[in-house]
Amino acid sequence: MSVFSRLRNGIPPSRDDCQSPYERLSQRMLDISGDRGVLKDIIREGTGDTVTPDASVLVKYSGYLEHMDKPFDSNCFRKTSRLMKLGEDITLWGMELGLLSMRKGELARFLFKPAYAYGTLGCPPLIPPNATVLFEIELIDFLDSAESDKFCALSAEQQEQFPLQKVLKVAATEREFGNYLFRQNRFCDAKVRYKRALLLLHRRLATCEEQHLVEPAVLLVLLNLSFVYLKLDRPAMALRYGEQALLIDKRNAKALFRCGQACLLLTEYERARDFLVRAQKEQPCNHDINNELKKLSSHYRDYVDREREMCHRMFAPCGSRSSVGGN
Repeated sequence: MSVFSRLRNGIPPSRDDCQSPYERLSQRMLDISGDRGVLKDIIREGTGDTVTPDASVLVKYSGYLEHMDKPFDSNCFRKTSRLMKLGEDITLWGMELGLLSMRKGELARFLFKPAYAYGTLGCPPLIPPNATVLFEIELIDFLDSAESDKFCALSAEQQEQFPLQKVLKVAATEREFGNYLFRQNRFCDAKVRYKRALLLLHRRLATCEEQHLVEPAVLLVLLNLSFVYLKLDRPAMALRYGEQALLIDKRNAKALFRCGQACLLLTEYERARDFLVRAQKEQPCNHDINNELKKLSSHYRDYVDREREMCHRMFAPCGSRSSVGGN
């Protein structure tokens, strides 16, 4: 029975009837700020560690006012979410506190009191003064770049003092940032991150016992660099990094494929065929490799036809050339 029906029938309103929806919701939520200014309700659990301070986060969010069904703010309708750095890109103190309590993959609902949201003034015309707001936030991923930035700011001599595991961790973080930027089609920025990771790994003088740890990390970065240079339409550089990857693993299908793609763009058809056939041998059912071989066949056929036509014109009898010109 609704509160209005209860009043019409002479039944006094219950305590719940006198509370707003947000007040009722807050009763079952966890206090994460210590003063009930930021309350949390986990919808779906995440995994791994919680977000670290100074991390960059990839989130989907929607913000709601009480008694409103449509969000006043949301990034869920964008094709790609932007990586946001804590302490710089996030303006709501409540959202920052909330994110610091979350794990990768977690979906949670938060209530932010005015002091942790838009304050006593609100944000006209959308947010009224002293508004409590609800945010649904999904933490897709987060990357902690603080440690990486500090490490990269050190001199080569200072970096040498750190254990190998530290170098590998920082290089992996740089590569992950590069991967994120690559997915955003920011290929030049991704290239910078990949090169930064490669420099860190090459700068470290690994012992023979450490090589089995360093080489796989270097291989991944080289493959990334080869791919990003293909996207930047610089096939010569893509070929260079692909061949460096093959020095580590001569049967690596991705490296062979990237080299084949680069040679095709450079119109070095024999080399392209050699690389692609070797890649196909490693992964016979790979559709990308098989399609690239078909593309190579088509390009090579066109090339042969053009060469044949050029030779025909060069060596055609003079009378035949002039009659063609006259026509």
